[in-house]
Amino acid sequence: MRRFARKIRKMTTEMLDLPQDVVFDLPRVTMMGDVQVHIENHRGVRHFSDDRLRLSVSTGEIELTGSDLIIRAIWPDEVIVEGKITGIQYMRTGESR
Repeated sequence: MRRFARKIRKMTTEMLDLPQDVVFDLPRVTMMGDVQVHIENHRGVRHFSDDRLRLSVSTGEIELTGSDLIIRAIWPDEVIVEGKITGIQYMRTGESR
């Protein structure tokens, strides 16, 4: 049943020309140089320190690493992080770190 629902959503996205991140609740990560990251469609903060941020997303987790990280703004489904960003890692549910 899950596979059928996914196919229906995919056909709907193509027919209506909608972005897949909206229909499938996928995270959208926008990075401005190495100083700011805007992440949409997160499901909550799992860990935050001045050198690491881990966010839950619909299909796993996103981990941001760097130094002097601060959360500039946070909303129910968006977060803006600033600092010296050195890495972004996406981990699907069930993958080992």
